[in-house]
Amino acid sequence: MAKSKTPVTAAIRQLRQARIDFSEYLYDYVEHGGAAHAANELKLEVNHVIKTLVFSDERDSVYLMLMHGNLEVSAKNLARQLDCKSLNSSTAEAALKHTGYLVGGISPFGTRKRLPVAVESSILDLPQIFINGGKRGFLVGLPPQTLVDLLQPKLVSVAIKP
Repeated sequence: MAKSKTPVTAAIRQLRQARIDFSEYLYDYVEHGGAAHAANELKLEVNHVIKTLVFSDERDSVYLMLMHGNLEVSAKNLARQLDCKSLNSSTAEAALKHTGYLVGGISPFGTRKRLPVAVESSILDLPQIFINGGKRGFLVGLPPQTLVDLLQPKLVSVAIKP
């Protein structure tokens, strides 16, 4: 059973400071369960659950990529759209170092340092999204326009089916 007390994370503090309306969803986290597990636990459509991925380029610059939970990222196409030679998924240790969040609990909000963000453009077509609130087993629901307003992301089209 999921805990009933909502965590106050750096992501939640940033959303509250920006006066963003959001809803909170707790679920039982499962290692390697991913967006599909969260969607199943919360009875949500998996493409509305947005995963936050951490990539690094050949110069060790770090980027956040927001993608639908049921799709994967073409790192090659993402590198092209971000004007990088290549991109690789960051290690769990590097992700923690740059975001301040554990893998499985990475939020694009309230990161340790401001990081460039890329968003799959079709995410903005959804009426509401559910994205990690900065802790494993914790999502926040909000309008996708919030991503644009708070993160000033680069919109990209890099989704591929698994």
